[in-house]
Amino acid sequence: MDDGLRAWGFALARLATLVVVGAIVGLSFGHAVTGLALVLAGALAWNYFNLFRLDYWLRDRSTRDAPDSGGVWGDVITQVVRLHRRKRFHKQRLLDVFRELRHSTAAMPDGVVVLNVQSEIVWFNRMAGRLLNLKRRADLGIRITNLVREPDFVRYLQKGDFSDTLQLRRSTDELYLSFQVVPYGGNQRLMLVRDVTRQVALESMRKDFVANASHELRSPLTVITGYLETLDQDEDIEESLRGPLSEMRRQAERMNAIVHDLLELSRLDAKQDEVVGDPIDVGAMMSILRKDVLARPRHPSITLKVDSPGGILGEESEIQSAFSNLVDNAAKYTPPEGRVEVRWWVDDGGEGHFAVSDTGYGISAEHLPRLTERFYRVDSGRSRDTGGSGLGLAIVKHALQHHGASLQIESREGVGSSFTCHFPARRVFVGGRGGNIAVTRATDTGLN
Repeated sequence: MDDGLRAWGFALARLATLVVVGAIVGLSFGHAVTGLALVLAGALAWNYFNLFRLDYWLRDRSTRDAPDSGGVWGDVITQVVRLHRRKRFHKQRLLDVFRELRHSTAAMPDGVVVLNVQSEIVWFNRMAGRLLNLKRRADLGIRITNLVREPDFVRYLQKGDFSDTLQLRRSTDELYLSFQVVPYGGNQRLMLVRDVTRQVALESMRKDFVANASHELRSPLTVITGYLETLDQDEDIEESLRGPLSEMRRQAERMNAIVHDLLELSRLDAKQDEVVGDPIDVGAMMSILRKDVLARPRHPSITLKVDSPGGILGEESEIQSAFSNLVDNAAKYTPPEGRVEVRWWVDDGGEGHFAVSDTGYGISAEHLPRLTERFYRVDSGRSRDTGGSGLGLAIVKHALQHHGASLQIESREGVGSSFTCHFPARRVFVGGRGGNIAVTRATDTGLN
C-alpha cells in the first residue's frame, strides 16, 4: 500500500511539474493556455499508449512478454503479472488434482457417475461406462433414466431416499448391479455402480444349501425325537438313564426348532415382492400370544393394550410368526418378576405400530445394529439355556419387509428392551371382516 501511494504521489508530482513547465513555456510565447493544453495532451497520449500496450498484452498474455513501464503503469502491470502467475499456478494445480482424480476413479473397481439436479450425466469413469453401456461423448448430458430403463431404478431416483442400495439384474444378460446414490454439492449426486453378480450367486447357493440341508435334517430328527419319546416313556428304562434321555429330547427339540426357523427363513427369502394378504385381527392375535406366554411354567406378567380399532392387511402366517418371535423373546429374557407389555395403536397419520416392551436383561448399544443378523447372539450361553436359535429376529425382519414395514429396536442393558414394528398407512385398516374389530381399551394384565 505504501509503494502504491508513493508511486501515485510521484505521478501527480510529475504531472504538476509538467503543467507548470508547460504554462511557463507557453507564457514565454504569449500563449500560456496553449502550452498547458499541449502538456496535458501529451500526458493523455502517454497514458493511452500505456493502456494500449497493456490491452495488447492482456489479449495474448500467454505468448507475449509484459510491457516494460515505470510509475503507476509499472505497478499496475506488476500486479496483473502477479495475479496472472497465481491464477496459472492454481489452474495447473487444479488440473493436476483433476487428472489424479480421473486416474484414481478410472482405476476403481466400481463405476462412478456424476449426475446434476436433472439426473443428467455430467461425468462417468471407465467402469461405469462398461457396466451401464455408456459412451463417453454421446451420453454426456443425457438423463440417466433414458439410458438405464429399469422401472425400479427410475423409482429409486425419484424417491430421493438413498439410505439403501438398489440391486438390479441387467436386462441384456445375467449381470447383477448394485446402485448407491450419494447427494453432494447442493443438488448434485454421485452414483456408485458395483457388479455384485458373484455375491448374488454365492447368496443364492447359501440359501439353497440351507433350505436343502434343513429339509434333509427334518426327517432324521423326527425319527430321533420319536424314539427318544418312546424310550422316555418306557418304565423298564433304568433311572440313571432318564436324565440323559431327557437332555437328549431337549436338544432334539431345540434342533427341530432351528430347522423350523431355517425353513421359515428360506420360505421368506424365496419371496421377493411385497405381499397383498387379507385383513388380520391384531387384537385377537395378541390374545393368543398372551395365552402362549401364560402357558409357560415360569413367565413374567404380560399386559395387552389395544389403543386403536385397526388391523393389518397382510399374510397372517408371516405376521403371526413375526409377532410370536417378538413376544417369545421378551418372555424368554424377562425374569418371572418382570413385566412384558404388548401394544397396538394407529397414529394420526394412519400408520400402525405393534410394540413389545419388557423389563428384562436389556441389550448393550454395540449389539443393536446386528440383532437381526442370522445366528447372531448377544449372550450365546443364555441363548442355549433358553433354547434360542438366533434366527427369530431375522425372521421378524424378513416378514416385515414383505409387508413394507420396519423394525425399531431400543434397549438399555439391565433396564429392558422395546421392539416396535411400524406398518405404513396402506397396510392399516379400520374394521374387521364382518364389521368393526372388537377391542379392549382397558389394560389386560396377565395372571401369574
